[in-house]
Amino acid sequence: MYAIVEIAGQQFKVQKDQKVFVHRLQGAEGDVVNFDRVLLLDNDGQITIGAPVIEGAVVTAKILRHLKGDKVIVFKKKRRKGYRKKNGHRQYLTEIVVEEVVASGFKPAEKKAEKVEKKPEKPAKKAKAVKPEVKEEKKTAKKPVAKKTTKKTAKPDDLKKIEGIGPKIASILAEAGYDTFEKLSKADPEKIREILLEKGGKRYAMHDPATWPKQAELAAAGKWDELKKWQDELDGGRS
Repeated sequence: MYAIVEIAGQQFKVQKDQKVFVHRLQGAEGDVVNFDRVLLLDNDGQITIGAPVIEGAVVTAKILRHLKGDKVIVFKKKRRKGYRKKNGHRQYLTEIVVEEVVASGFKPAEKKAEKVEKKPEKPAKKAKAVKPEVKEEKKTAKKPVAKKTTKKTAKPDDLKKIEGIGPKIASILAEAGYDTFEKLSKADPEKIREILLEKGGKRYAMHDPATWPKQAELAAAGKWDELKKWQDELDGGRS
C-alpha cells in the first residue's frame, strides 16, 4: 500500500518504513506526527482519489532528526551593469520515517470545550412607578390675521404710439404722472407744454401736444383703426 500525502506544503509518495526528508516540522526528535491530507491511496491495486482529500485516511510518521540541507549557491549578474551578487542558502529539513498508512477510521482529536461557569444573574430591580404628570394647557384664543390687500395699479401704456411722442417725451410724461392713455386723454395740452419746457428745456418748445389727448382717448378706447387713419393725416402730431 502506498499513498500520496501533503506534508509541509509538498506532496510525497510514501509507504510503510520509508524515510523522507521534508521541510522543517514542529516537534522534537522521537515525536509521532499524523498527516491527514491524503490525496490518493493504492490498496493492493484499488485506487482511491480524494476530493480533494480522502476522509479518514492518515499517514503516521516518526521524527528522526532535524538537520540542514546542502548549501545552494545563488549567483546573480547583470550584463554590462557591473552588478554581481552571490548568496548561499541551506534549507532547514526534518527526516521522518513512515510507520503506518491508514486507509480509513482515523478521527482527528477534538478539542475539549472549556466549561465556563455562569454566574447567577441578579434579579432585576423593580422600576419605581412614575405617576404621569398632567399639564394644564392654557387655551389661547387665536387672533384673526388680517389679510393684506394690495391695490392693483394700472400698467403703463406705450405712449410712443401717440403721433409726436418719442421715447424721451414718453419718459417725461410718465414721471409727471401721465403714464397711461386714459390719464393723457384727460390732460390739458397747455399743461403738457409747460411740463416739457420745465423738464426738457427750450428744445421741446417745437412740439405741439394739442392732438395728444384726443389720440390718447382713441387709444384708450381701443379704436386703433380710427387712430391710425387720423395719424396718417397728421404731420408730426400737428393737425
